[in-house]
Amino acid sequence: MQKGKLKDFVHLHGIVFIWGFTAVLGKLITIEAIPLVWFRLFIASIVLGIFLFLKKTNLKITLKAIYQFSIGGFIIGLHWIAFFYAIKIANISITLATLATGALFTSILEPLFLKRKIKLHEIILSLLTVIGIVIIFNVEPQYTTGIFIALFAAFLSALFAVINANFIKEHDASVISFYELLFAVILISLVLLFQNGFTTNFFKLTTEDWIYIGILGTVCTAYALTASTHLLKKISPFTMMLTINLEPVYGILLALLVFKESEKMNLNFYYGGLLIFIAVILNGYIKTKKKKI
Repeated sequence: MQKGKLKDFVHLHGIVFIWGFTAVLGKLITIEAIPLVWFRLFIASIVLGIFLFLKKTNLKITLKAIYQFSIGGFIIGLHWIAFFYAIKIANISITLATLATGALFTSILEPLFLKRKIKLHEIILSLLTVIGIVIIFNVEPQYTTGIFIALFAAFLSALFAVINANFIKEHDASVISFYELLFAVILISLVLLFQNGFTTNFFKLTTEDWIYIGILGTVCTAYALTASTHLLKKISPFTMMLTINLEPVYGILLALLVFKESEKMNLNFYYGGLLIFIAVILNGYIKTKKKKI
């Protein structure tokens, strides 16, 4: 592997580790999913906006770009709501194991966007993933709703990676991330306004919550989103989603360290999760044998 590619992969693994820590922060923060995502996105957009201002980056974009970035922002906003809601009603292990289906969703979405045929091995591996999910369903039936929501979050994550791979061809990663975060904030704000959510109590958070949300908004969102979008210039959406499937490994290990007993699952849960992980790895192996990254 060339030195530049190795550096990109190391960088990507660092980002994935940060995202694994995101799940732990989501569990530690005591507020509900929608307010949590709003604070996260608001802080991230402010931090990134200040960075771009100091960098004197040109933020002028076309109406077409505004339309594109608004779609991206709505998708990632919904993804984060679904992600944190799944963690709240299930747990980190269930959510991250189910989120591992993201690479296989990408395998289906990429052909649709690139107008190529879906390959047989992708169908077979997708069926293996479904079997893994069924095993988890049977073992942990009390988490059924959480699994469905996590599957929806995985689909949105895959869709976001695919469309951003097109955006990065014409726009700077920081500019894309800024506008997507901004539109995501607008979306969540409209939801909260509809629910009359902006009350005095909405802004009354504990010191610990402010600290965790600060880390979530800056390191885990403003930096991680911008850096991952930039990497789409050098690696494919599938490769990114495949690598993101290490997020459950990092996240579950961190969750076991922090939350201990509450994250320990029935042994069959790990069988189901392992089957999903094997399907994803085989998918990546087959593809990398046929083409570079």
